[in-house]
Amino acid sequence: MADLIIRNASVLDGTGAAAVEADVAITGDRITAVGSISDSAPTEIDAGGRTLAPGFVDVHTHDDGALLRHPGMEFKLSQGCTSLVIGNCGFSAIPAVPGESDKSGLIGVTPTWTDLDGFRASVTKANPAVNAMALVGHNTTRSLVMGLERRVPSDTELDEMRSYVRAAMDQGACGFSTGLVYEPGRYCETDEIIELAKQSAEAGGIYATHMRNEGDRLLQAVDEAIQVGTAADLPVQISHHKSAGRRNWGKIGLSLAKVDQANAKGADITLDVYPYTAGSGPMAQYFNLANIDPELAEVIRFASCPAFREYEGRMAVDVAADLGMAVTQLIHDVISAPEGDRTLCIQFIIDNADIEENLRHPLMMIGSDGIPDLRGQPHPRLFGTFPKVLGHYVREQGVLDLPEAVRRMTSLSCDRFGFVDRGRIVDGQIADLVLFDPETIADTATYDNPQQEATGIDLVVVNGKVALRDGTHTGVGGGRLLHHLK
Repeated sequence: MADLIIRNASVLDGTGAAAVEADVAITGDRITAVGSISDSAPTEIDAGGRTLAPGFVDVHTHDDGALLRHPGMEFKLSQGCTSLVIGNCGFSAIPAVPGESDKSGLIGVTPTWTDLDGFRASVTKANPAVNAMALVGHNTTRSLVMGLERRVPSDTELDEMRSYVRAAMDQGACGFSTGLVYEPGRYCETDEIIELAKQSAEAGGIYATHMRNEGDRLLQAVDEAIQVGTAADLPVQISHHKSAGRRNWGKIGLSLAKVDQANAKGADITLDVYPYTAGSGPMAQYFNLANIDPELAEVIRFASCPAFREYEGRMAVDVAADLGMAVTQLIHDVISAPEGDRTLCIQFIIDNADIEENLRHPLMMIGSDGIPDLRGQPHPRLFGTFPKVLGHYVREQGVLDLPEAVRRMTSLSCDRFGFVDRGRIVDGQIADLVLFDPETIADTATYDNPQQEATGIDLVVVNGKVALRDGTHTGVGGGRLLHHLK
């Protein structure tokens, strides 16, 4: 007998096919029937014709530490996410030195492990509400071996980095990631990336990249990503695809054309995007203190600012005006202050037309790129990404239709990152599910009030367990840090 039956659902199976009316039975952690089910179950939920889809997969997160620090993962469950990809932009929980967190992708967590097996044990103990798949990060690995040195690694150092990447892959990482605008990744040559990406390729993994440039040299950065994939012979994921800065708006079409041309010649490149006109990240990484970019300074909003908590949630230009100083001087002073390097900012640098063009591309997945520092005023994408796509870009704007949007959030993502037996509603798949109303689903998180949960999501099931129902988080846990399988 099934443990749970969801009845009278409009089922989108995750393949892009049209919805069908069906019941779905769950036994243990698996879907065991889809159709008209006459049997009963101890728990039955009437979907009332609302849409039942596979659980959404956030392919671009920085939730390595959040799995331990915020295991309820309310900001992901509440938007229908059942699985995450962690370790993006070259920053990952592994490799690590116990007691040192400054080289990792962790926020507010100090590692007690050295490798992915050790991190997985810590995650299992924390019993998070969602699943995750790990990338091993280049910045983290390079920092461990070379610190922040601006030079080519020695043969010995490169071999050590190779060994860290290969160890992570052997322990179940799904690939290798870079963040080439950040320290120390920005100091490496392409050949170094290729050599490390080969370790991922040999284990059947991918290469995920925050490219070297997303603005003036976007197209050259795409060329480099293609070069790495070709030379290392592995699939490429271009992270949070954008053309940043007003003078670069409209380049997205040219960038996507490069991807299409490369794929037509045998490459294997996919992408992801977040549905917001602002990005976010560590402010110190975006400015040269000796020459503060005034154009960028004018579109900065403080998200988390340990040195000046009173600035959080405010535009830098407004703070500067109140203080009677140039905004460039304010940026300089904040970064230079004690703990200034921990400032997270939001940058309004993206054109909505580019977002829409990204979303229309059939190989474009959805990734929030949210940074889970809940102490400040984080980017609203942390809480609102998936409902915003479904509510605004699907229902209101018609940029893509609902079955296709769900495919991009489910089967496409699972297939790309190795979430085996997930991403589709068929007999035998793992029961990661989300029930929502396509007529009312909406993001409520704003820049002024970013920590607001979405509306229109009725139920989230993770590994067969009800994790969210009617706005209430059950706290059941049961998420897993998964192993990537070749």
